[in-house]
Amino acid sequence: MIGRISIPQAILAIDRPVFTTREIAAVRAGSVSATSQALRRMERQGLLAGPSRGIWCVPTDPRFTPLALVPYLAGDRQTYVSFFSALHLHGMIEQIPQIVYAATTGHTNIRRTPVGTYSFHRIHPRFFAGFDWYRGRQEFLIASPEKALVDCLYLSSRKGKRFAHFPEIHFGRQFSFRRAAEWVERIPYRNILEYASSRLEALRRRSRESTG
Repeated sequence: MIGRISIPQAILAIDRPVFTTREIAAVRAGSVSATSQALRRMERQGLLAGPSRGIWCVPTDPRFTPLALVPYLAGDRQTYVSFFSALHLHGMIEQIPQIVYAATTGHTNIRRTPVGTYSFHRIHPRFFAGFDWYRGRQEFLIASPEKALVDCLYLSSRKGKRFAHFPEIHFGRQFSFRRAAEWVERIPYRNILEYASSRLEALRRRSRESTG
């Protein structure tokens, strides 16, 4: 009888730095409880990190990024990286956000993990669009530059004015104010649409002045 493969072998077989207990158990054809115990031992040895129950990552893996945890932490809700996190990844703001920001169809909530803090913000399901796989790798979804900016404007209209003030923002040649305006027109609330439209126009004027 061929012996069951080890946990490290199963992790190599998964071939990605983020995985679940159930995935490893399935690869090993072992029980979830025994697999969970073995993974916790590896965590105590500093070989793994457990950002949430049943979710594991290998922070030392050169492929690992805290952003890859976003779809796992969102549970069964749809989500994509947006707001300041997406703007930074697209090179529009230089300051690295200390929190990972994502849009979701679920409830707004904050998840604090050993790997980082994640802030999920609910947007209307009809406005949940404008994203794709980051650099073509199926690790996490990210808003386009235009949608990430409009997502910020969408939330900045609400009480507390979150995302109302941008760090120094750079609009490169690839950024399209026309596409951003098209996203604004898809906002399902008239008052928010009008607010976001005026903010976008102000940013457009500022961009023209800085390049003029």
